Amino acid sequence: MVELEKVLKNLCLPMCANPEALDVRIMPSLNENEILLYVYAKNEDVAKLIGKQGVMANSLRQMLSVASLEEHKRIVIKFETI
Repeated sequence: MVELEKVLKNLCLPMCANPEALDVRIMPSLNENEILLYVYAKNEDVAKLIGKQGVMANSLRQMLSVASLEEHKRIVIKFETI
């Protein structure tokens, strides 16, 4: 099984100005057909990770969906500032 938290963190680290503040956690979801991942970072890093019009966030979701193909679940990524 792929460790989605580590994969997402490794994808996000190079884009962060404060990589030590970056944290990725898997959270329980009410929908059993989805995996909920939260990305916690500083405000300026969250802006970079989401990107203009959500382009970076959508790219991260697409990459994670490929990584989770064997799970047959939808990936949901939420970004939070710390």
